This record gives sequence, structure tokens and C-alpha cells, in this order.
Amino acid sequence: MDSTRVTEHPTSFDRPSTGADPTDPRGALLPAPVPPRASGSALPAQGRTGETPPTAGEDSPGVFEHSQPGAEQAAEPDTHRPRPGAEGVPVQPDGGQPDGGQPGGVPAGAAPRVAPSDGSALDGVPGGGQAAGVRPGSEVPAGATDRRDAPAEPDRRTGQPTAPGQPTPMRRDGDRLRFVGAATRRIARGMDLDEIVMGLCRATVPTFADAILVYLREPLPVGDERPTGPLVLRLRRTDRIPAERDTEGGFAPAAQPEPSELETVGAELCEVRPGSALAEVLRGVRPVFTDTPAARAALPELLGEERDFALPDGRRAILAPLRGRRRVIGAALFLRGPERIPFEADDLLVAAQLATHSALGIDKAVLYGREAYIADELQRTMLPENLPRCTGVRLASRYLPAAETARVGGDWYDAIPLPGSRVALVVGDVMGHSMTSAAIMGQLRTTAQTLAGLDLPPQEVLHHLDEQAQRLGTDRMATCLYAVYDPVSHRITVANAGHPPPVLLHLGGEAEVLRVPAGAPIGVGGVDFEAVELDAPAGATLLLYTDGLVESRLRDVWTGIEQLRERLAATAQLTGPDHPPPLEALCDEVLDMLGPGDRDDDIALLAARFDGIAPSDVSYWFLDPEDAAPGKARRLARRALARWGMEDLTDAVELLVSEVVTNAVRYASKPVTLRLLRTDVLRCEVGDDVPQLPRLRQARATDEGGRGLYLVNRLARRWGATRLSTGKVVWFELNRG
Repeated sequence: MDSTRVTEHPTSFDRPSTGADPTDPRGALLPAPVPPRASGSALPAQGRTGETPPTAGEDSPGVFEHSQPGAEQAAEPDTHRPRPGAEGVPVQPDGGQPDGGQPGGVPAGAAPRVAPSDGSALDGVPGGGQAAGVRPGSEVPAGATDRRDAPAEPDRRTGQPTAPGQPTPMRRDGDRLRFVGAATRRIARGMDLDEIVMGLCRATVPTFADAILVYLREPLPVGDERPTGPLVLRLRRTDRIPAERDTEGGFAPAAQPEPSELETVGAELCEVRPGSALAEVLRGVRPVFTDTPAARAALPELLGEERDFALPDGRRAILAPLRGRRRVIGAALFLRGPERIPFEADDLLVAAQLATHSALGIDKAVLYGREAYIADELQRTMLPENLPRCTGVRLASRYLPAAETARVGGDWYDAIPLPGSRVALVVGDVMGHSMTSAAIMGQLRTTAQTLAGLDLPPQEVLHHLDEQAQRLGTDRMATCLYAVYDPVSHRITVANAGHPPPVLLHLGGEAEVLRVPAGAPIGVGGVDFEAVELDAPAGATLLLYTDGLVESRLRDVWTGIEQLRERLAATAQLTGPDHPPPLEALCDEVLDMLGPGDRDDDIALLAARFDGIAPSDVSYWFLDPEDAAPGKARRLARRALARWGMEDLTDAVELLVSEVVTNAVRYASKPVTLRLLRTDVLRCEVGDDVPQLPRLRQARATDEGGRGLYLVNRLARRWGATRLSTGKVVWFELNRG
């Protein structure tokens, strides 16, 4: 019965404890428990191929690296067809008799010694499968197998009889295959660069190597792009077995041991010079032992001249280039300590498999990272980076993609300042979650912003969006809700195009689903849109959202809307009837109504808290377009400032109002409007029926006019001009004293 234990190491430093389940199916190799060793030894003492076994009382060399004989049954002969040797890889003897006829290279007259199989050891058992110092008839220690009476089994590849307890070559090959399978599965689980490199390190240490150094190209090329500049390798990650470990629990002690020679290996950065020994090794792609002349010449360039001395001698290190789909992207250096048996020729094949899987995984991770970055940047640029600060309303928003792997969608939200201190609130949803949906969303959002700048009614905005969607394609469908809030009149005008209705949370805690016409989605064509005007009392909160918040596989839209209404009402009860809940916390509470796996679509959420502007803070007049209008405007503004206790702004306001009104009455044919708004700033708005917008120009020394807007630009905190459907509005703001 084959008693080989297999496991996959969870971390680089954990050694499986004794008594682990021998049927663990995860596939890597389970080293045997490590016996106590002499102080000063950095790594467990193990034998080398061809050495004479130690006498009783000394530290015993290892028997197997990847195989472990059963405690009570002899290993069964392997009856499978032998695997042919790899091309270009020298074959090491397995069962020859080079030293006096004893199998495994044991001199004549010495105790039989079992040849090491492929890389780890069953500590505490000397060569020949008999524990050191055990006399015939004595009890065999636990963990070892008394194979003295077992008959010799023939080696199916060489035909020579093998020593009792020695595993057949095919059994060692099976161990390697199981290890490679477990290691590649761990590497393949990684999605990003760090996970893949960490998977390589944790899969190989300590099962295959005592330490590993992973170098990657800096910077890593993406896809088919050609790298520019010299080839530079940066040490991305290292992993090693701690110098001292708790062999029973598998944990490193609290006190840090002295650094071992494997800990000092590796430089942070190296530049690969064209034609150098390191460049030739990387160009060869195949892993090589570092005792070869080419690899020995390449190591000082990779590790640094001053650190090459720390590398173990002999076949105790493998340098494996990491080649992606098109070019070499790095290198991995596998190390074994002096106390461990050297690498065998078949270990080059293991290193090649690990390097190939890791390099291809890194290539794909870099490509995935670039695609995710592009998608994330696209979505971020399609949505507003910051919401504007509008008079009489506070805003908050949230956006959640459908999944972390699909960050691009067609949902969007927007808040657009309008003339007269109004604000347009927009939320929409384009069908799909692809780059095409995101591109269409960006075009519709830009169109909505342009139409809002023309101060068109909400139903006209949706009509033009419908025409734009039809120009983009016959299957470009979207839903949209467009609302305009006026803080002076405390009213809101809403038009809907197939979107879920908004929810209004009143100050007292009542949540109401607004009754607005559903309308047809954008892109249908040939339909009419209808707008309704509703009250927007101060302290109320309007919630606009996409259907991903209320619809899923577990519930329909109207069930989700009712749950949303109940959630808003319950949240409002926590703060009392006189205090609305904080806006940001309210958005978080709304998103918390989604359970695990209860989201199939993107979510765009826009919340608006209506503060409004009190009538006592607004002054509004009509001025006839005549020469006396500027003087009248100055007097009216002076009285309003005196009533508000803002006399310190009188001089500046009179000067700027006079300049703007003078420019308006010069070309207007209908009465000019003048409005002053007192909020956190003082805002002045002058409207006329002329659609041409004024432009700031530099007046010459001989010009009699052209300096009005120059004064406005120098004295005002902010100023601007907005075109209306009936003319334009020129406004400016001053800081309150």
C-alpha cells in the first residue's frame, strides 16, 4: 500500500504537524517531522547522494524527499510504464553499483544505503531504512519502518534489484507529478500579480526548496507592447524556511534567530547587460543548475558581486527564467541549504513547470490589471468627480458596479446648476454592463448637460435625449429621470422616461413614493413625455436611484420600492421628527438593505436634501429698459442690503449692479429682472431677453466702454452668464462680511 502523504502548505513557514491526515487530497508533499538538531545548524542535517552513512548517535541523513514509506507495510512495486528521460537533461543513476556492488553507491562492506529520491527527507532514519543505533530484535522507533526482512524488488527501468525500502523511480516521479499539480493549482488561483508570485513562493518553500527569490522585469510589459530601455530585474519577493522553528507546532519562535546564509542572498535591482552571461541564460529559457559555467558566471550579475559567496555549492540552486507569451519577464532562483540533499536532474523539469505557469499567470495578471484600470478610469470619468455646491440644496451620491470584475456599466447620475439658483437632478440607466453601454451612457450624459445649459423644460430634455439615442443606434435603450428643483419657490418639476419613481422623505419621517408618469424608455422614439410639478418642502429629502437598488432575482421592482420606502421611514425615526437623518449616513443605510448575493445590476444613487431659500432672503424687481434703470437698480439694492444688515457691501454691489444692468438695458426690448439672494453668499442675478452672452474683453486706452465685465471679474467672488430659452441671465456672487 502506498503510504505517501500529500498536502499543500498554507504558508511558507508552516511545517505540517505530526498526525496529519495521510489522505489529504491537496497534492503537495508532506515532509516528515523534524527531529531536534545540534545548535548552530541553520537547516536540518540531511545526507547527500553517495556519502557513507553516519555511525550510531550521529545525525542521520534523509531517506526520501518526496516519498515516505508506510509504518507497517512495505512499498508495493510500481507496475506502470517508465517515463522516458527529458531531452537535454542528464540522467542520474538510480540503482547502479558504482562503489563496490552495493546499490545506491554504498561502498562494499558498508551498511546498505537508500538513494535519495527527489528532494526532502524522512529525518531520523539512516540509510538502508533502519533507524540509527537499532540492534536486531530491538523495537523500531515510530516513524521508521523495519524493512530488513522485506524481499528485494526489481527496478523496472534498470532490471537491477533495489534495496529493501528504496522507492522505485516511478514512485518518485509520481511524487513530483503530485507536487507540480498542487503547486500549479495554487499559482493558478491568483488573480493579480502579488497573488501569483506569493502562490509560487508558498508552493515551493519548504517542499521543493529552502528559499526562493523571484525577480521580475521593471516595468513589466503589457500585452504586445515593446519594452523601451534596458532590461532591469527587480527583486519582487523572497521566501525561505526560518533558521529555527517549532517542529511540533510549525510556528516560528518569538525570538529571531541569527541570519543564515540563505537569508543574505539577493540584490534588490540588477540591470541585464546585452551579451552578458545572465542575458544568455535568460535567452536560453530552460532552467539550469548554478554549478554550470554559464549560470555560475550569471549569478554575480543577478545577486550582486558581494552576495554571490552566500550561494551554496554544488547542485543546490536552480536558476529558472520566467518567460511569458512573447518575452522573458523575470527569473526565479530556487535554493537548498548545505544540509539538504542536492537537486536532481528531474528537478529541472519541476522548476520548468513552475516557471512556465508562473510566467503565463503573471502575463495574464498584468493584462487583467490593465483592462481593469481602463474600465475603472472610463467609469470614473463618465461620472461626476465631485457634486456641485448649489444654493438651497445639499447632495450626496453613491455608485456600485455590478461586480468587481465588471466595473463598467450604463448607470449614471448628475447634478447640474441652472440659472436662478435652481439645480437639475438626473439619474439614468443604459442597458448592459459592457464598454459599449458605458460609452452610450457618456454620450447621453453629455447631451443632458448641454440641454440643461439651455434651460429647457424637463420633458423637452427627455425628448431630445430620445432623439439622440435613436441617432446612436436602433437598439440603444435607456431609462432616465430628470428633475429641476427651485429653492426659491420650493417646487420640483419631474419628467420620467421609463425609470423607477423617486422617493421623497419628509421631515416628519414619512416616506412617499412620488406619483410621476412612467413614460417610455429613451430610444423607443415617437413618444411624448410629460412633466409634473410637486411641492418640495424644506427639510425633505429626494432619493433618485436606478433599478439595481430595488430589483433582483429575489424580488420584483415594486416589492423593492416598498422595502426602500420602509427602510427610509425606519431610518428617519431614529433621528426624530424635527431632525432629518444625515445625508451620507442615509445613503449608507439605503445600500445596507441589499443582502449578500442580492445585487445583479449596477446601482447609481443620488440624494438631495432640500433646504430652500426663505422668502425674506429674496428680493426681486422688474426694471423697464430705459436710461434710468441703472440708477433705480442701485437704490433698490441699497435698500435690500440695509434691511439685511449688509451695509458693508453697499459700494461694491451698487457698482457691479449698475454695470450689469446698464449692459442689459442697452440691448433688451422687454423688462429686465433684478434679483438678490442672501444665503451663505450674496448673489445678484440680472436677466434680459437677449440670447447673446457677454464676453470679457480687454478694453484699449482710447475706448469709452468695455470695462464693465472687467470690474465684475475683479471685484466678484464668482460670476457667469447662462443662456435661457427666453434670453440670458448674468450673475455674480460676493462673500458676506
